[in-house]
Amino acid sequence: MLENIGYSQQSAKSFHTHKMYSAEIVTISSKVENGKVSTSMDRITLQGESTTALTYSSAKTLATDEGGKYGMLQSLVANLLKEQGIETKVLIDDNNEIDITDLTPDEAQALVADDGYFGVQQTSDRIFQFAVGVAGGDPSRIEAIKEGIDGGFQEALDAFGGTLPDISYDTYDAVMKKLDDWVKEAQAAA
Repeated sequence: MLENIGYSQQSAKSFHTHKMYSAEIVTISSKVENGKVSTSMDRITLQGESTTALTYSSAKTLATDEGGKYGMLQSLVANLLKEQGIETKVLIDDNNEIDITDLTPDEAQALVADDGYFGVQQTSDRIFQFAVGVAGGDPSRIEAIKEGIDGGFQEALDAFGGTLPDISYDTYDAVMKKLDDWVKEAQAAA
């Protein structure tokens, strides 16, 4: 009776790299003796070849460390921000500051969660407050406010190849709804 059937496949391919190297030294010297010019030339040529065997194994690609990928991406983003002079520390409330270079994947996920600092609700609140503040709290400037937000959103789309994460679209929609509600409240109060 069969109790266990298993299948294991190991795939490996062997490749070789060849490096050729060559060095040549040529020395030409001329001497004048008794009115005669004599020329001599020395040539030294060194050549060699080295071969290194490389092995590709598909099993190695399956065992990739996800934490390593996250760390590389995190480091890349942090370095890009620093090169552009953008601070990697963010003040998330009056007493708490985070440095995105030190975030774990779980902490990053918590920040973009619905109730997180970079989640739809809090981010749309900050954008709304900024836009209303720039407009001086004047609801009659709603079209200019929306044009500015649309322009910024379009720049983000262009910068990221025409597509953004869903959270960006959700945040945009939430900002527009808050602006529409603000105008409705102002009109009802007038």
